[in-house]
Amino acid sequence: MTQVFLPRTLNELWNLLDAEPDGRVYAGGTDFLVGFHERAPRPACLICIERISEIKGVSDRGDWIWIGAATTHSMLLAAPPIREHAAVLARGVSVLASPPVRNMGTIGGNMVNASPAGDTLPPLYVLGAEVEIESRVSTRRVPIQEFILGPGIVDLRRGEIVTGLRVRKASRFAVHHYEKVGRRKAQACSVVGMAALIRLSQSKIIEEIRTAWGSVGPTVVTIPDVEHFLVGKPLGVKSLREAMPLVAGSVSPIDDVRATAEYRREVAARILLRLALYA
Repeated sequence: MTQVFLPRTLNELWNLLDAEPDGRVYAGGTDFLVGFHERAPRPACLICIERISEIKGVSDRGDWIWIGAATTHSMLLAAPPIREHAAVLARGVSVLASPPVRNMGTIGGNMVNASPAGDTLPPLYVLGAEVEIESRVSTRRVPIQEFILGPGIVDLRRGEIVTGLRVRKASRFAVHHYEKVGRRKAQACSVVGMAALIRLSQSKIIEEIRTAWGSVGPTVVTIPDVEHFLVGKPLGVKSLREAMPLVAGSVSPIDDVRATAEYRREVAARILLRLALYA
């Protein structure tokens, strides 16, 4: 039987990690525990951090919003700073899995899981998220695109955990969009996902745009050439259609049980047209 520890403070956690350096840290466990019994070798013990209040919650910090790593997806959806200043993240979270999973799963777990299909990740990329990482002796902050290195691979060193993240308020963007294509309408893993923030002039000219795609590469894909092409153009089907080849040529999807690479490439380009809804 595997021992499970439930520290309530960071100090308790550091003491546990000193005593059990090979213990596996997790929060909600909605991904980790699914395959736990098939994993080999098994961890020496499990350390669940979901009860540590220091790393839970959402707070408004001026130009930034701080989100604790152990904050559940349901808590994010209910947080006024997220709804008011980072609606693109709320949109991504709202289509993540099912209500029971959103009640258990955490934003930190979604990041550390580092799945290319993670619904929170494209929104966090366009929001310029920074990941806060701590150990007993050090603290550092890493841009999310440098933290996530590949599928299931992140920049975490021995003795470190993710304690939170910061996202910039995005109130100046009129458009906060997250689009997900799956094999069914709900509770589906993303085949392709796209997050977008758009700042528009009064005449609907694109003044600034940020985009990020999920499930079309080993990590979230951002395409600066698409953004540079669209700035200064009217938001509409014509300009978006002209940008589609830049998307198709920049993504590197794979074949898997959910979709072929060819289908993902086509959908990734065509999903851009959904932004014409805001024209």
